[in-house]
Amino acid sequence: MNTIKEIQEEIVDEFALFDEWMDKYEHLIELGKDLEIIAEENKTEENLIKGCQSRVWLHAKLEGDKVIFTADSDAIITKGIVALMIRAFTNQTPKDIAEASLDFIDEIGLKEHLSPTRSNGLLAMVKQIKMYALVMSRQ
Repeated sequence: MNTIKEIQEEIVDEFALFDEWMDKYEHLIELGKDLEIIAEENKTEENLIKGCQSRVWLHAKLEGDKVIFTADSDAIITKGIVALMIRAFTNQTPKDIAEASLDFIDEIGLKEHLSPTRSNGLLAMVKQIKMYALVMSRQ
């Protein structure tokens, strides 16, 4: 199993393959299409991420000592962004998630290429992922 840092480095390398931001957006959309979708019963109000302009559901469960995330969104770019976050953080321990650096987001240039509302949504996703990890690390 790869560490969060190794997965983040893979993501940075992947995005470095694209020169144009339109190609990077296409890649995000593709990642969204491959996202393991959240179960319908988890598309609840409490799993909705507050602060996202589009609707984004994020569900976390502890399996053994690893957190497993599933998600969905009604917007294709946002779905790609949440897929990227899940790829970086799913199947990791709560402690590793809580302590993980998020430099890879800046390294791929994501924040400066998102609209302010999507950028806020990204921050809200990160906050929710870290919140789940903190809660689960106390269980």
